[in-house]
Amino acid sequence: MASVNYQTRRDEIETYFDRTAADAWAALTSDAPVSRIRRTVRRGRDAMRETLMGWLPEDLTGSTLIDAGCGTGTLAIEAAQRGAEVVAVDLSPTLVNLARERLRDLNQTLDVTFLVGDMRDMDLGSFDYAVAMDSLIHYDVADGVQTLEAMAKQIHRKMVFTFAPKTPLLALMHATGKLFPRADRAPSIEPVSPARLSRHLNDAGLTQGWETGRSHRIDVGFYKSHAMELTRR
Repeated sequence: MASVNYQTRRDEIETYFDRTAADAWAALTSDAPVSRIRRTVRRGRDAMRETLMGWLPEDLTGSTLIDAGCGTGTLAIEAAQRGAEVVAVDLSPTLVNLARERLRDLNQTLDVTFLVGDMRDMDLGSFDYAVAMDSLIHYDVADGVQTLEAMAKQIHRKMVFTFAPKTPLLALMHATGKLFPRADRAPSIEPVSPARLSRHLNDAGLTQGWETGRSHRIDVGFYKSHAMELTRR
């Protein structure tokens, strides 16, 4: 059962991405002009997406993948272009509709299903791969790991995900909530140290049936995120 804290944060995130910042997020994930701060975020996100996709097979033909927190669908579409059958889920109906529009605009035959919902809702079937790029960073580490634990039950091969590394800058952002201009703020993130994350992963049993693989931090201007890889033993 989801904790009260998880439900509260989920509602805040849905409101932000579906209403407050839908237009800004649409611009960020395109080639439209954006502010200097958002340009660094765009570069960082591009680098992170390249990292996570680099940890998946180049040829995904015959594989299934869930993109948990898909946003406007860039990663989901890229995975489908590699041959995967993709289910992509996001809390925001606005962003999911934009993802569907972008998929139609490509005029390609790709196997992508975009759905509105909670990434913990894994009654969609089983998958070979799961990706959660910057979708867990807004939750307390315990809630984020519980989400990974729920997803893991339906994943056969590998999960790749990101968390917010505990750095002095991110700690300041978290403590004050005022580092960015108002137009450039997102919902509060929850920085966590690798050691604390590892403890939670161990407590959830995700260091037993799964092998911890590669780890990589992206630090580009105002974008700071850390990728991890868990492979089924």
